[in-house]
Amino acid sequence: MDHTDHPTATLPGDVRIPLLGFGTWQATGDAGFKAVLAALDAGYRHIDTATMYGNEEEVGRAVRESGLRREDVFITTKLPPERAGRERETIEASLRALDVEQVDLWLVHWPPSDAGALIPIWREMLAARDAGLARAVGVSNFSTAQIDELIQATEENPAVNQIKWSPRLYDRQRHVEHRDRGVVLEGYSPFKTSDLSDPVLTRIAAAHNVSPAQVVLRWHLDHEIVAIPKSVTPERIRANADIFGFSLTAEEIRDIDALGGS
Repeated sequence: MDHTDHPTATLPGDVRIPLLGFGTWQATGDAGFKAVLAALDAGYRHIDTATMYGNEEEVGRAVRESGLRREDVFITTKLPPERAGRERETIEASLRALDVEQVDLWLVHWPPSDAGALIPIWREMLAARDAGLARAVGVSNFSTAQIDELIQATEENPAVNQIKWSPRLYDRQRHVEHRDRGVVLEGYSPFKTSDLSDPVLTRIAAAHNVSPAQVVLRWHLDHEIVAIPKSVTPERIRANADIFGFSLTAEEIRDIDALGGS
């Protein structure tokens, strides 16, 4: 399937984020560069990195060498919370490393340990967005209560909250809370927190002639949740991108959701 048909979610400012992204945590050096290049070649158009991953240069080089236009690749990076007070300096360093004029999404990687820094960091994120350094801004690993603090202080909701998510971690209430606030839920570690030998997943995978891992990713997409699997193995990178030829039935989605209660 052509990548232009890949499903997206819409963020504030009419920014479209592909629901399938490529995670790059622990993908550094030449192996990281090759993994991102393989992902772009396999059809991914959304790459997720972070200042703390130490691989922004490799990600930027892979995007350049892929031959794709910059506007066709959605790039996310993240601010370490200990950089509170140095937000602008940090995003500018990320842009230099990535060799881009702006990122598509910039996230606060974790809530700061000093709760008093929460709102000032968020105001600086918004200022960076307004200055054109990021098209959208959001958070990662935030609770609903922390998201509400940001919204109450600034009347600006985070575009995204990136959290650990999988069928085993499915929490309908939490999903609804994000939707009610206009915050796109983005899930990381979709496989690490899944039991890919679970009978529900293997049964559904067999019905569609796909792997349980592909079922897990498709389940994210069918819920309109962004998934960012990571791998440095070319075959697995390709398999994780090959999830657009099938979709789950409403009953299958309910069966997978029910794993969250087990």
